[in-house]
Amino acid sequence: MSTVVYARRFVSLVKFEHTLFALPFAYSGAILAEVAVPSASRLAWITVAMVGARSLAMSLNRLIDAEIDARNPRTARRELPAGHLAPGPVWGFAAASLAVFLVAVWQLPPITHWLCPIPVAAFVFYPYTKRFTWLCHFILGASIGISPIGAWFAVTGRFDADPFILGAAVALWIGGFDVLYATADIAIDRAQGLYSIPARFGIPAALVTTRAAHLMSVALLVWLGVVLSLGAPYFLGLAVVAGLLALENAIVHADDLSRLQTAFFTLNGLISVVYLAAILADVLL
Repeated sequence: MSTVVYARRFVSLVKFEHTLFALPFAYSGAILAEVAVPSASRLAWITVAMVGARSLAMSLNRLIDAEIDARNPRTARRELPAGHLAPGPVWGFAAASLAVFLVAVWQLPPITHWLCPIPVAAFVFYPYTKRFTWLCHFILGASIGISPIGAWFAVTGRFDADPFILGAAVALWIGGFDVLYATADIAIDRAQGLYSIPARFGIPAALVTTRAAHLMSVALLVWLGVVLSLGAPYFLGLAVVAGLLALENAIVHADDLSRLQTAFFTLNGLISVVYLAAILADVLL
């Protein structure tokens, strides 16, 4: 096997392309921290920390869930259950990702040094939650919602309450969509005794949960804009975000789940970029 092919398997393992629509939320936290664009060096280290953290999170998720993934036709072709990668090298990759994350964090203010164990603990804890609670979706959301909070602290160097509004909004957005995405696995989750909102309450209730979570997410983003006294560009962009979230929910129905991939890969990526663009427009114009 060539080195390029082997490397591509690790890129696929961590779904590196998904990092690209997670990064805008970290950048949003960094910019909103002082309602200004941070220095290039500060943004660069935040980016490295995000890439390292997300690679660590995905590696741990794949390692911990390898046996569960092997029993699910949708996930059985992932690198570990399919035998394309062995656990040993993936553990090594996880360790390297942790090292990258820590090196980047140590280039940021001291408050991030003290807080960095929190996301690492969340990355370890989350994969186990589907084994005992249907709240697993929102625990996933919370583990991702940490990123804009951390980026905010990385810019200000101090503890603030405001970034938790953004973190909660991201947690509800991600958690709500994860509920939606879990509808595709309702049968296998029930068969394996795994916990999820669709498996516990059914698809119609899951869709209502997603809509409620996304509505609360938009409400929190409106609140954040008011708290920070942001202007028209921010709220116009947020209106577009709300419209995209409404579309994401509208194209998935209890009797038609065929557009889940469109909602995930297209709309979610667009939502995070639009939100960041709205913030940049508000700051720069």
